[in-house]
Amino acid sequence: MPPYQHHGSCPKEMPADCRRAPYCAGGAWPEAVMEEHHGARVAQAVAARLKAALDQRGWSVARLWRASGVARYTIAKVLTGEAWPDLLTIANLEKALDCDLWPGRNV
Repeated sequence: MPPYQHHGSCPKEMPADCRRAPYCAGGAWPEAVMEEHHGARVAQAVAARLKAALDQRGWSVARLWRASGVARYTIAKVLTGEAWPDLLTIANLEKALDCDLWPGRNV
């Protein structure tokens, strides 16, 4: 099962704020209120840190793709919570951005 599921009132092409995961108690990814699911909270924190790093640098997803070698599709899916990045993806993004994305164990 993917980390999200489509929910009733929203068309499938709606933006990420309308997608909900089974562990999402409410709100929009990556700021949604999460239930007790450690993996979901880590993925949420990585997505929030990634978005903040892009915003801080004024980078687009395409710019990060060129710098990191991580596919634009993958970066976009991480940002919307539709995919959880693996360790190599996180490492490549961190290296390109020169910042930490992994939130540690206290999320």
